[in-house]
Amino acid sequence: MNVGLLDDTLTLDMVRSALSGRSARPGGPGTNGPRDCDTSAACGEAGRRAAVMVIVHGPREMPTVVMTVKSAYLPLHAGEIAFPGGKTEEGDESLLHTALRETFEEVGLRIGSKHVVGGLSPVSTLSSGFVITPYLAVLDGTPALKPNSEVAEILRIPLGALLDSVAPDDDPGHGAMHGMYTFEHTVTGGRKVWGASARILKQIHDEFAVPGPCA
Repeated sequence: MNVGLLDDTLTLDMVRSALSGRSARPGGPGTNGPRDCDTSAACGEAGRRAAVMVIVHGPREMPTVVMTVKSAYLPLHAGEIAFPGGKTEEGDESLLHTALRETFEEVGLRIGSKHVVGGLSPVSTLSSGFVITPYLAVLDGTPALKPNSEVAEILRIPLGALLDSVAPDDDPGHGAMHGMYTFEHTVTGGRKVWGASARILKQIHDEFAVPGPCA
């Protein structure tokens, strides 16, 4: 697959159109509109389920994705670049509920259900064994954000340029899983997005991939 220069062509409307209606559930994207993945064992073993929110916001001609740098003091995934989200807690009605709750807790953003346009296929973490269900929210404006103690930094990254940077993950320590990639941008300050977060980005990347002559 060859990818065009998404940094020059990708718009917020394109993101909304391409990813609306995808279902966040095991087995890949659905075809009958977005459906929430519940907290059954099919979405991950009890105690190892998590959900994240992929937040894409304006400006319209330069869609921007929100990511966080996790605090260096966290017991798991310290210092890594990730999407807002976390593990399911008792009282969460669904994995979508988990993603919405964790997003508010981590970056201070309440997302209305009308802004959640769909979801992506679940991915697993390499070291901690979580099954992460990603959801996608598209916002026309630029939301105000405020990190909590679990977040060292909030990153707003131009989505097209980030997707253009896709590369195989050549770190031998990350080779235990099939399909490992990295993404990076000047906003990330030389730090790479890898692991589960990169596999989520790769799903979005592939929505805009253009078949080349050898594809």
